Amino acid sequence: MSLEFNKAAAAVLTAGITFMLAGLVGKLIVSPPRLYEAAIATGAPPPSSAPAAPAAPEIEPIGPLLAAANVDTGRQLAQRLCASCHNFAQGGPNGVGPNLYGVVGAPHAHVDGFNYSAGMRALHEKPWDYEALNAFLLRPAAAVAGTRMAFAGIRDPKQRADVIMYLRSLDANPKPLP
Repeated sequence: MSLEFNKAAAAVLTAGITFMLAGLVGKLIVSPPRLYEAAIATGAPPPSSAPAAPAAPEIEPIGPLLAAANVDTGRQLAQRLCASCHNFAQGGPNGVGPNLYGVVGAPHAHVDGFNYSAGMRALHEKPWDYEALNAFLLRPAAAVAGTRMAFAGIRDPKQRADVIMYLRSLDANPKPLP
């Protein structure tokens, strides 16, 4: 029987072990492990001169824009942006999100039996007034901490006013404008 197979296997094993050891030695030389505490105490670190984070932009009040808002434009926007998750029909079923019929003036987490996030349930006593809807439609995650709604928001205040007017129209007794 030939020893050629044994020689080839030994060469492969030797090369593998050599590369492994070279990698370990290289890692120790080039990137030593980090220390858990400082080797030399130098006192308190100097205060950082990093610029402060910019303040969150103020949300433009929606009240003045509601007077010129268009319900039909709001319906179109809501159908395009919201209808994949929400239903707007009176007595309609919930989707991924709750049914939005009668939401204006209703409390947060207003649909019984819907599995709201803890942040939304915590606001149950607060009604969905025009400014709360404005803030939520701008940035849902910023308006209600921990919301499950993955919608990025509507940046244009005129479009938010149109959607809010459409939501206002989804009620037998629409709430008075501010």
